[in-house]
Amino acid sequence: MKTIKRILPLVFLSLLCCGAWAQKYACVNTEYILQNVPDYRQAQAQLDKIAAQWQKELETLFQEVERMSQNYQQEGYLLPEALKAKREQELRAKESEAKALQRKRFGPGGDLDKKRMELVRPVQDKIYNAIERIANERGYSFIMDKAGSATVLYVNPKYDISDQVLEMMGYKPGATAGENADKNGKSNSKSQSRN
Repeated sequence: MKTIKRILPLVFLSLLCCGAWAQKYACVNTEYILQNVPDYRQAQAQLDKIAAQWQKELETLFQEVERMSQNYQQEGYLLPEALKAKREQELRAKESEAKALQRKRFGPGGDLDKKRMELVRPVQDKIYNAIERIANERGYSFIMDKAGSATVLYVNPKYDISDQVLEMMGYKPGATAGENADKNGKSNSKSQSRN
């Protein structure tokens, strides 16, 4: 009886280990995938353009705050107390307005984050759907992302399915985003002309 009690945990542990060995693993490099998806590049270019526009708007507002501050510094000692207090209040209000706009545009959960979600989320969803489909078709238990992750120190290239994800999405692995855009545009125009 004592031998059975000693052997039973070993048998159970070996069954668990066999189950873990039977699982299939793979990895992807989402940075590589995104570099090869023209829709992502277009979304990123649009975000950069919007961010530059908003940054210019902020710079103009902060320059106005700086101009008001300089004017106040130059004239402040000549002004009566009531006018001095009014100018200080206007300056604080303008500075608060500029900082509030900066938070609204570029702060966490701000306009830029919302726009990024609007433009980039569809591309991320396409990538996730392709990864999920490959995982289901090929029986992978885990698919890890090796891009920017300090927890994945080494991945054997034979387990990297990034190219398969690109193919699943209709793009040519290793091609530039421009080449994929040309290919994708031609195939889209062919399919549209058939309809």
